[in-house]
Amino acid sequence: MESEENLLNVFLQLLLIGSHFTLVGPSPPEEGWQVYSSAQDSEGRCVCTVVAPQQTVCSRDARTKQLRQLLEKVQNMSQSIEILDQRTQRDMQFVERMEVQLKSLENKFKQVEEGHESNIARQYKSIKAKMEELRPLIPVLEAYKADALLVQQFKEEAANVTELLGSLQEQLGGLDYQELHSRVMDLDNRLRACMQRLACGKLTGISEPITMKTSGSRFGSWMTDPLAPAGDNRVWYMDGYHNNRFVREYQSMYDFMTTDNFTSHRLPHPWSGTGQVVYNGSIYYNKFQSHTIIKFDFSTSLISRSRQLDFAGYNNMYHYSWGGHSDIDLMVDESGLWAVYATNQNAGNIVLSKLSPNTLQIIRSWTTNHPKRSAGEAFMICGTLYVTNGYSGGTKVYYAYSTNSSTYEYIDIPLTNKYSHLSMLDYNPRDRALYAWNNGHQVLYNVTLYHIIQ
Repeated sequence: MESEENLLNVFLQLLLIGSHFTLVGPSPPEEGWQVYSSAQDSEGRCVCTVVAPQQTVCSRDARTKQLRQLLEKVQNMSQSIEILDQRTQRDMQFVERMEVQLKSLENKFKQVEEGHESNIARQYKSIKAKMEELRPLIPVLEAYKADALLVQQFKEEAANVTELLGSLQEQLGGLDYQELHSRVMDLDNRLRACMQRLACGKLTGISEPITMKTSGSRFGSWMTDPLAPAGDNRVWYMDGYHNNRFVREYQSMYDFMTTDNFTSHRLPHPWSGTGQVVYNGSIYYNKFQSHTIIKFDFSTSLISRSRQLDFAGYNNMYHYSWGGHSDIDLMVDESGLWAVYATNQNAGNIVLSKLSPNTLQIIRSWTTNHPKRSAGEAFMICGTLYVTNGYSGGTKVYYAYSTNSSTYEYIDIPLTNKYSHLSMLDYNPRDRALYAWNNGHQVLYNVTLYHIIQ
């Protein structure tokens, strides 16, 4: 009995719905079910829908309750699959109509080209050249057809698992738990792989904040590693914005939320600002009173690389509007490591540079027209820099610069500033969440992205 209950606990912790994003925090007992991750809605938007069940309520029959929770989780997965199915079927209708139109145009072109109507033929050749531009869409459309078949298989398998769980609730015996675990995990992994193709998109919404902990001073940063291996859920915590060199390591988000048990790492140099990131086992930070970036490897406790960010302002020359030596802000998105700063050469406006995580060399830079000192905070998602209009009171994301097109636009996405002072705001592509330090509170925001077919 005990081993079976332990196995079911593993089910509940590992089974996520709809995509490749991880659970970023348990639900407080008083809140019941809580939204944490993402799926697709019928309009194509990526909406956070993963649910973490309450796990602290006592029950006379723990095994029955665990089975009920697992059943609810699989049913939730079925709902996410149904949403994806609706989206895929809608796109397939568009695909089929386009295929018919393309074939019809091709037939007309052949008829005209075989004739002797030279003037009309020239006109159709011009149209045909435009049609050739549409041909790259055909592989995308074929992929949607394949997705539709996968989704149908997911639906059938989810229904089978749901039926098995329902039967198990009645019988409470006779089923191979290892087999059940394997089937559920296989279904979940395949669904994640399918959804991963729809990972990137344009920011369209930010959720209400989820307060994970209240600790530290008014300023600081906290994060998880987006490239950490499976099972590594460590949380990294850095209090203050200058003249400090101690980084706390918590073994899990649960430990971070509920205990003060941590390991302390001493950096060789103090940091400046709150723009640090942990990426693939190393911390990247701006050395205090310099424009030097340091890569410090936690496994060896040594500096593995350091490099000056040429021309970057530092020591409160081009900080965010809240100050705090926030001249150089390091961040990570789906494509890698970035640095956001300003230079005299760009008149104090934001410069955005893609960095090599290994050498810290600049791969490419983009210059924007947005003054660094007028930005409240900033973060990267899918190659686009998003900037807030301030750090206190009513806050919104109002400026976006796309490195894919080297263009900018003004937007209006509300950001609830619950504790009235943001001193850190960073995106984690693994969790698809914004990590924020809000006036001594460590909070999370989920994001909604609109998927764009490339």
